[in-house]
Amino acid sequence: MNKFFLLSLGFLIAVGAFAQDSTYRVRKDKSTLKKERINRMLRMEEEGQLIFNKQNIFGIKMATDGYGIFFEKGKFITPTRTRLIQFELNEKKSPKEYKISSGDLFGSSEVVGKLNNFYQFKVSYGQQMLIGGKGNKNGVAVTFIYMGGISLGLQKPYVYNWFNWQDSLSSNPPLYPLSLLQVLSDTANNYVYPPYSAAGFTKGWDHLVVKPGLSAKTALRFDYGRFNTTVTAIEAGLNAEYYFSSIAQMYMVPYRHFFFNGYVTIMFGSRK
Repeated sequence: MNKFFLLSLGFLIAVGAFAQDSTYRVRKDKSTLKKERINRMLRMEEEGQLIFNKQNIFGIKMATDGYGIFFEKGKFITPTRTRLIQFELNEKKSPKEYKISSGDLFGSSEVVGKLNNFYQFKVSYGQQMLIGGKGNKNGVAVTFIYMGGISLGLQKPYVYNWFNWQDSLSSNPPLYPLSLLQVLSDTANNYVYPPYSAAGFTKGWDHLVVKPGLSAKTALRFDYGRFNTTVTAIEAGLNAEYYFSSIAQMYMVPYRHFFFNGYVTIMFGSRK
């Protein structure tokens, strides 16, 4: 019985020592592979390639038909490819818009004949392809961007302040916040034209209409950040959107389904 106990104890000790040795070798192999991967990435970074795990970027966009802001998340795939997801909020303006002074005491202005403000919230997915590396840490990396996704158009009535003709001759006539379409549909024609002033951004949200659509864009991005851990870039590109129902922006201007523009974006962010 004692011999059996001693043999069993010896066997367990041997198995434990072997398991510890195997675990140590596995950990050593993983540590070696990790060091090799880090050294390889450092060498590629020294050669001017964009090496990182993920990136977060904010941007301000100026387009030929409006302006906007966006946030982008990027995931490193290979030294030449990055997976992107982007969230945008823009306002689109009609090329027929022009402002005039309202003539009120506050010096405000209004857009003549405007029916609706048109905003869009976009979610896009795509990739960034490296065309040319920085060459060194102080160089410029050039990448090609292509993305596609969904666009939710937000059509908000552009509201004016109007006088009712029966009140317009009083010493302190009340103002009525109404859209141009509401006034034109008033068969009694009770309101004085032209309107007195624009009612402001806060008016009209109770009549918001959502217009779903699709979007796509291509662009070139020039990243001149000093180090790979920071993003300081300019992006220039073309953008297209199609909405399944027409968008009304201006009175006596054809409603549109399709929008196409060029844009330039200033971008700031970080990489890890």
